[in-house]
Amino acid sequence: MAVAARAAETPRAVGAAGEESRGHRGVLDAARDVVGALLTPTGLAGAALEATWMGLHLGLYPLGLLGSRASDRRQGYRLEHLPPSQRGLAIHDVEAAETPILLVHGMVDNRSIFTVLRRGLVRRGFGQIETMNYSILTGDIRAAAARLGAEVERIVEETGYERIHVIGHSMGGLIARYYVTRLGGDAHVHTLVTLGTPHAGSIWAYGWNNGLTRQLRPGSALMEELAGPVSDCQTRFIVYWSDLDQVVVPQRNAALHHEDLNVHNIALHGVGHMSLPITATVVHGISAALAHLDSSGATVTPGVSALRTRRH
Repeated sequence: MAVAARAAETPRAVGAAGEESRGHRGVLDAARDVVGALLTPTGLAGAALEATWMGLHLGLYPLGLLGSRASDRRQGYRLEHLPPSQRGLAIHDVEAAETPILLVHGMVDNRSIFTVLRRGLVRRGFGQIETMNYSILTGDIRAAAARLGAEVERIVEETGYERIHVIGHSMGGLIARYYVTRLGGDAHVHTLVTLGTPHAGSIWAYGWNNGLTRQLRPGSALMEELAGPVSDCQTRFIVYWSDLDQVVVPQRNAALHHEDLNVHNIALHGVGHMSLPITATVVHGISAALAHLDSSGATVTPGVSALRTRRH
């Protein structure tokens, strides 16, 4: 019996060792890619910005812990007090300007990561910006996605808008993707923007062994589930990833490739993981995409249903 038990355990031990070995090789390969991206003028500037923002973010972090959610909602429809950039969007496309936007942070973070992005969206005329915190002790993507769903439904109920936009940084984008593609969230999410999200997992997840990090490993059961077929998804995906991302490894795993989803991948050079929500090109790109969902300015694109302003 003891021999049989040891024999049964051997394949598991070998499999675990092989998985760990693949993780080590992946880290080395990705490290070479990051060094290559870093040793350029843009990469060096990006690393400096990343370090500066990390310091500022640490100072803002305690403030982001206050309360489970925060909201920037424009009161009423008076426009004379607005600067030209805000007034222009509100006048020319009230629907785009007033569609709620929900920001979802990453692992062991909080809404303070969106300080710059939130202000940038408000300056560009978006009138309803919501942020939410989920627990730093979150141990399951699926459970977090269910909680996100409750938050989205609350916003839909309070604002009267049937569909909103969601922006997720890092793991927040993965939580939102699960909600949209596995929990029917596409009924309420028009556009999902992800920033440095490990859509295909990250090798760094091999460095910790708990339920959440096992889900974030390449090839995990969660990754396989997300890679499975998605039926008639009505959400548009805009995906930002960078060759200097030091958290999603290999960096290309932050791109999203799925034949059933309407995805626009945007590759950036020399932008660190934490800097993605503060980078000017990202803030501008998100603002432009949410104001005009395609080059013609229409709100209907293949695979995306029209926004409906309010329920009656």
